[in-house]
Amino acid sequence: MAEPIPFSAALRERSSSAHSGSEHAGFMSDLMQGKGTRDDYVALVAQHWFIYEALEAVTERMRRDPVASVFISDKLTRLPALEADLAFLLGSDWRERIEPLPTTRRYVERIRRVGATWPGGFVAHHYTRYLGDLSGGLFIGKLMQRQFGFDTNGIGFYVFGDIADPRAFKDVYREQLDAAPWDAAEQERVIDEVLVAYRFNTDLFVDLAAAKDSAAVVA
Repeated sequence: MAEPIPFSAALRERSSSAHSGSEHAGFMSDLMQGKGTRDDYVALVAQHWFIYEALEAVTERMRRDPVASVFISDKLTRLPALEADLAFLLGSDWRERIEPLPTTRRYVERIRRVGATWPGGFVAHHYTRYLGDLSGGLFIGKLMQRQFGFDTNGIGFYVFGDIADPRAFKDVYREQLDAAPWDAAEQERVIDEVLVAYRFNTDLFVDLAAAKDSAAVVA
């Protein structure tokens, strides 16, 4: 009899195509291939701020939940780094200069709603964002650093100074997923919510490309 597939492996397998589709969306693909501009990168950072402001607000709420709290680590916190990046990229008035795109508004609302009512859904969004940051995000940070001549200012979001071994951190996180007390139906719900999160990310890249095109027409 075949050994059952660990939940973390099933989750990764079921979401792999959505993950790949998000990574290769036109806006992000252009940015990673050196076809994007500094303004494109700043636009992405701005949308990240709205997303992580919502995610880390519900993280504080979920610290009291016996299941969700297992996945929470201050080593993952991104909001202070994003705020420092925006101050560097846009200046001290950065808050007045950014606004969420339509997909970001819907994404933020989803995170807040799920984070208020459903620990498994919170973990789905937590997993999608932070494990992605610890994987491709580290590579993206180095690319942006090279393309735009940044030192560490401007790419702090991608620097996890408190995590010495990202691979080991991710391995522990996946062990925690496997140990979560979810039945098969709840595991399916969590996987479905991860797919929702990836869809939001892909749609956000579409929004960013459309906003860029609109700005070019106005100019």
